[in-house]
Amino acid sequence: MTSVVKTEGLTKFYGGRRGLEDLDLEIRPGEVFGYLGPNGAGKTTTIRLLLDVIRPTRGRATVLGADPRDARVRGRIGYLPGELALEGREKARDYLAFVAAVRGGVPGHRIETLAERLEADLAVPMGKLSKGNKQKVGLIQAFMHEPEFLILDEPTSGLDPLVQQEFLAMVREARAAGRTVLMSSHVLAEVEDVADRVGILRGGRLVAVEDVSALREKAVRRVEFHFDAPVPREAFENLPGVRDLRVVGASVRCTIDGRPDALVKAAAGFTVVHMVSAEPDLEEIFLTYYGEEEERHARAGV
Repeated sequence: MTSVVKTEGLTKFYGGRRGLEDLDLEIRPGEVFGYLGPNGAGKTTTIRLLLDVIRPTRGRATVLGADPRDARVRGRIGYLPGELALEGREKARDYLAFVAAVRGGVPGHRIETLAERLEADLAVPMGKLSKGNKQKVGLIQAFMHEPEFLILDEPTSGLDPLVQQEFLAMVREARAAGRTVLMSSHVLAEVEDVADRVGILRGGRLVAVEDVSALREKAVRRVEFHFDAPVPREAFENLPGVRDLRVVGASVRCTIDGRPDALVKAAAGFTVVHMVSAEPDLEEIFLTYYGEEEERHARAGV
């Protein structure tokens, strides 16, 4: 089966600055692939190379089995840019009708259904749309022609939580229909909810491709327990994965790498009145992953 995306040594430099270097990536048909990294990591550069908006310094890529320069490929792709410029007095409905016509026609009811799902008001001139409503219009134009391949750059930016959930449902439906989704984000929670695999970028380099469950096991969580009476420190010392331990009276604070099983079992020996587990942000997961990589290199003498 032909890969939806395949890159070999794909590299882009902006003068002396690295945007992306030696990217070897494969995205399979019918999967949701999360593309993770802090701002400036190279996510948008990758997308622009796949769409032939910019040309590589070296390396090659294929999209849907063809060269990205092949104009016939573009009609099979739905794209939401990270920075969506929608201005002017034209109503959102008229803009979407124009885009639909350029793509060879999209049933009107399809546009209206998506607008209803996303709670988008298409009667508003685009220049007066809020950031969130511009994002909704961008999502409608990306999804409305039911493309084989969806490329979504920071897709939930500006959306309220309920609309975010509806968007994620649309991504699941696309996957169930056999379509492929590349979802770029710096928000781990939205990606892990729908992605099959994730690629992690740092400084223009792909440092890992993981199943979502494997990525989560590398996470660092901040955990806090409050008990009904003071607890002894030794009950929580030397537990697997537990570090930065602080025991003050009836409270225990620490960070934990990976599975919290040993910590939870230790806490169960006392009466817990309150517990807080702060989900890790993406940067913490990166630091955990990179720390492990650097430690392995040090042991290997690299």
